[in-house]
Amino acid sequence: MTTSLLKGQNAALMAGQVTFTVAAAKPAVDVSALLLGSNGKVRSDNDLVFYNHPAQDGVQASGHTVTADLDRIPSGVATVVLVASVDPLQPGAVFTTAPRVSITQAGTVGMAFTAPDFGARETVVVLAELYRRGDGWKVRAVGQGYASGLAGLATDYGVDIDADAATSTPPAIAVPAQAGPAAGETVNLSKIQRQAPALLEPARQAGQALMNRGIANRRAAVYLILDHDYHMEEMYESFAVQAFAERVLALSANLDDDGTVPVVFSSGREPFLEEIRLDNYRGRIGQLHTQVDWGWGNVADAMRRTVDHYQESGAADPAFVIVQVGDEPWDKSEVRSLLQNTATLGVFWLFVGFGRGKLAFYKNLNASASASFNNVAFYDASKNPGAVPGNRFYTGLIEAFGKWMKP
Repeated sequence: MTTSLLKGQNAALMAGQVTFTVAAAKPAVDVSALLLGSNGKVRSDNDLVFYNHPAQDGVQASGHTVTADLDRIPSGVATVVLVASVDPLQPGAVFTTAPRVSITQAGTVGMAFTAPDFGARETVVVLAELYRRGDGWKVRAVGQGYASGLAGLATDYGVDIDADAATSTPPAIAVPAQAGPAAGETVNLSKIQRQAPALLEPARQAGQALMNRGIANRRAAVYLILDHDYHMEEMYESFAVQAFAERVLALSANLDDDGTVPVVFSSGREPFLEEIRLDNYRGRIGQLHTQVDWGWGNVADAMRRTVDHYQESGAADPAFVIVQVGDEPWDKSEVRSLLQNTATLGVFWLFVGFGRGKLAFYKNLNASASASFNNVAFYDASKNPGAVPGNRFYTGLIEAFGKWMKP
């Protein structure tokens, strides 16, 4: 029986060989793989496995198939990325219907994944990732499209592209002409195109949402607080939190041009503060959260740590603090007190709910006319925020913030 994976889902793999077979109706595609180290980047250009370099460290590409011998992949490889790209001999061809990938072990097709269809003229799609988990391996359904071609994907994962690319690599990896701003675009997103081209489309979607709210030219320091309560483990494991953080980073690129979002993990101990940047975001949340103990999320302490960082930074712009919550806080009175005390500090708090817990406290923060907060809002991102279309996601994310920002 074949298990159909949804975008973002993962499953354990047996030791030995795993085969990915890609089927696409139109257009014709090339299939390749990238071998990544623990930093989310290739170790060298040899880690791009494609028709001109069909084998590397236990990973082979042949036609529409990539085979990985899990027992032969060296310890320095943490992730293997499966990529489908439009055949470069078909100028102007783009994906509309996503390819389907079948996953075979021990001669049996055990899993399959078809990404949601695309609509942003994507020419490359990351279909799946193999990644280490403890002593074994797992597979995750990804479905991330790139409108910037293999050049954008290669840049994202650290493959060096030089002036000789057209002769040393497949034609599709030749560096494309730099795209100008999209119609109506008010923020220069060239930094994203250079450093994180996979975030270009969500950044444009975020920019459109800001424009629709009339605050496209306003600036704010964006912060992200992540719930690290024990019940969130599944959401970290499925990369839902990583995907959420990437969307916040794309929003930040429109509000603050430093390409950096401070991240505070809310757990049972002292809040852990780090950052996610355009040049390190791949797998960043997974790298950071393993340094944090699971516990009962201490939201109030995380909020205090964020306010301290904001005030110490000396920022002149207001702060937009996005607080991901998966359950009710145990420190409700402290949270309320902090919201009251920061109302005059230029800090807007958006509580974003996803996970399996109850969220009535956050949903009802402004339910009482006598105890409402003009700098606080709640957005329900559903059980799986990655499944919410980008335009709708960003509209919900900035709706109340936009009203607060307007003079």
